[in-house]
Amino acid sequence: MPKISLVELNAASKADFVAVLANVVEYSPWIAEQLAEKRPFAGVNQLHTALMTAIQSADPEVQLALIRAHPDLAGKTQRAAGLTADSTDEQNSAGLDRLSEAEYAAFERANNAYRDKFGFPYIVCVRRHTRDSVLRDFEIRLRNMLKTETRRAIEEIGRISALRLDQLVVAEDRLKVHGRLSTHVLDNHIGKPAAGIAVELVELANLGESRVITRAVINADGRTDEPLIGGRPLPIGRYELRFGVGRYYAERSVPMADPPFLDEVPLRFGISAPEDHYHVPLLITPWSYSTYRGS
Repeated sequence: MPKISLVELNAASKADFVAVLANVVEYSPWIAEQLAEKRPFAGVNQLHTALMTAIQSADPEVQLALIRAHPDLAGKTQRAAGLTADSTDEQNSAGLDRLSEAEYAAFERANNAYRDKFGFPYIVCVRRHTRDSVLRDFEIRLRNMLKTETRRAIEEIGRISALRLDQLVVAEDRLKVHGRLSTHVLDNHIGKPAAGIAVELVELANLGESRVITRAVINADGRTDEPLIGGRPLPIGRYELRFGVGRYYAERSVPMADPPFLDEVPLRFGISAPEDHYHVPLLITPWSYSTYRGS
């Protein structure tokens, strides 16, 4: 659906308002109907606060129905039957459409254990996670009591709806739903940015295959032209940045051993805060390298 300005949304008929926001929360147009009566909204943050108030003030049976309207994660049966477009995009963003058989089996076990204990599907904002971190989150939340997990499910619905609103509504204010991952490479051998180094970002996985998230080349400023990840949450998980250091020095005729002491330099790191800025620089010479978390 194309984006709409908050000004247009405030001025829309009730029917059009509900049609635009009907799927911001899965299969629950009653929330949009309530919001339509609370216009005008001064900003998208106020709109989202009103959305969460509608959910949190609803009767327990209504909240339970809302939670049960959500699909299981990585469910083959539900995929065959068809998820909503939003849910499909969200699950695909975490690679849940490309699971190994071991991963499918792990998700099926976790989904079944969760439903058996709580009586409703596990809900998580998958755009904030990798496959590994979702499975870890399953393990942690299975230890919760029903009341705690009901509250947690509503919190995750809040995160999902915030991201959907961010993709849908244009306003002067912004919801804090995006993080950023960047890098900077300094060649300490010459004391200048290391322009021309090829860099690859890989999401590491325990059960399935690790996957390449992006490839780029370091520019004259020692950075990539665009963030390695930007305009979305940083998925919680383990990553590796791979820098083509050996080829970089060979192309500059720097005397190197054969094979070179440093060829591809890997930096492994973890992301735990999806809405933060993670800056992972590399300082190199032909014989050494170092890193730190910058800002």
